[in-house]
Amino acid sequence: MPVIELQHVHKIYDHSAVPVHALSDVTLSIDAGEFTAIVGPSGSGKTTLLNIIGGLDQPTEGRITLAEANLASLSRGERVEFRLRHIGFVFQAYNLIPVLTAEENVEFILLLQGVPRGERRRIVTELLEAVGLADKRSSTVNQLSGGQQQRVAVARALASHPAFVLADEPTANLDSASASMLLDIMERLNTERGTTFVFSTHDPRVVERARRVVRLVDGTVAEDSKRSSPS
Repeated sequence: MPVIELQHVHKIYDHSAVPVHALSDVTLSIDAGEFTAIVGPSGSGKTTLLNIIGGLDQPTEGRITLAEANLASLSRGERVEFRLRHIGFVFQAYNLIPVLTAEENVEFILLLQGVPRGERRRIVTELLEAVGLADKRSSTVNQLSGGQQQRVAVARALASHPAFVLADEPTANLDSASASMLLDIMERLNTERGTTFVFSTHDPRVVERARRVVRLVDGTVAEDSKRSSPS
């Protein structure tokens, strides 16, 4: 069942004398449980596409349906609430809150949702164990390595049990060992929990693991290939 559907999506940035067509007539459907990489050279539109899927940007034209909700029909406030409850984000720069511990960073989204304290603690404990950081729950961000920070970011992204997780260049700042460990965790969560992951990446390590690769060139889908298992 599709959790993401884009129909004839265009995005034009008109901030200069020459409009920039970042996306041109993109039609795409991603089912629950997929492990998909959106790839392409710089300027191909992959980050724009991810931002539009995440409701962080709006298309110039076209229809977007996420978890059966028509994004265009939602007000700005409703889109914020939708993101909070249905979409998990993992960013290249981690975007953790430096003054909080690992546990508090994961818990933060649950606080925003008004989840009761006991339930918050149960979810946070379960997720930190899932990403192998149960022993780091009381560590602040600056006490964690880059790989550990990104694993906290993954746990945070999963805290609200989202319909899907969007990961924008999640391995870009990691060494090979940390990137491999992070991808192992994401694959396990995808397999065991059925978590849907959509990556924007130029990292071949991610592409090798993906079971579907959507290649963008000049804002259009140039290739859409699937394989039954990671290579």
